[in-house]
Amino acid sequence: MRDESTKTKKKTFYRFLKRIFDLISSFLFIVVFSWVYILILLINLFATKGAPIYFDKRIGRNGKLLKTPKFRSMYRDANKNAKRYLNDEQYKQWKNEGKVLNDPRITSFGKFLRKSSLDELPQIFTILFGKMSVIGPRPVTQIEIDVNYSKEESIQLLSVKPGLISNWGVNGRNNVSYQNHKRQNLELEYVEKRSLLYDFKLLCKAVGAVLSGKGAK
Repeated sequence: MRDESTKTKKKTFYRFLKRIFDLISSFLFIVVFSWVYILILLINLFATKGAPIYFDKRIGRNGKLLKTPKFRSMYRDANKNAKRYLNDEQYKQWKNEGKVLNDPRITSFGKFLRKSSLDELPQIFTILFGKMSVIGPRPVTQIEIDVNYSKEESIQLLSVKPGLISNWGVNGRNNVSYQNHKRQNLELEYVEKRSLLYDFKLLCKAVGAVLSGKGAK
């Protein structure tokens, strides 16, 4: 009984510190790099021929709908008219993985945004508002869950807030897929092992991954 009480207190303390870190780090990041947001917005306004930011529908903690903002890296009608740009094999991969290798829908500037991971900068606001965390499994679509996770796995995955930096993101990213179950394993591994130390290790790895562009396409 005492062990259970101790575990509960540790989890509560961990969640509290994690939220404090999310709040402070996201606020400071937005203030310091506000000029980057403005610059990307202006360039992207012309590059995508549409709204420079879009909101992607994902599934958040406890299965709630999560609208994640991103700098648009594709043409305005990329998802609505996907078959206009993708062949049958690419379309199937997009439905299963949520991504396509060498995606022809991506603009030239969009390729730079993705390679540098700058397309995900607007998600810092989602972290500030408490819908996401700096560290956690990447937010997924309902299709990704239905196709690639069992009911038990999906419950486990959605028991925590999704994050900007994930175990999959720093230990494989596009080089690890759902098909061999490695992506699921990495994300579920985080849910089981998450701690302040584990989060710190992933944060350090993420810096190297972003600087090297490893796995980003």
